[in-house]
Amino acid sequence: MTKPRIDTPRGSVFIGKNGKAKLEFNTNFQRKWQGNYSAAQAFVDSEVLRLSEPFTPLLTSMLIKSGILGTDIGSGTVEWIAPYAKAQYYRPRIGTQTGALRGGFWFERMKAIHRNRIIEGARRIAGRIG
Repeated sequence: MTKPRIDTPRGSVFIGKNGKAKLEFNTNFQRKWQGNYSAAQAFVDSEVLRLSEPFTPLLTSMLIKSGILGTDIGSGTVEWIAPYAKAQYYRPRIGTQTGALRGGFWFERMKAIHRNRIIEGARRIAGRIG
């Protein structure tokens, strides 16, 4: 009879020579997966900015550029830092002469359309599909 063994990417659990359970960590796990997760986070941040652009109010494009300037790609925080960004975000107007999609709540409206695409891309980059 073989002794039970559980193997995962992070390590293994098995019965040692003394009959007690032993936990052995994979020393390469953090190095490999941390890089994948960081790349996936950078993908999410950049996709949020890119896909939000058609929904963001546009007059001089300063609001869009403030999102690029206010975001450290890979940090997990996307922020539009223009002083008027909050007022523009919570303004209920949708659709102007600069585009039918542009208006308030641009992130929420973008997310409603592109959420699955962003999640699937991040999973692929992180190495986990499903």
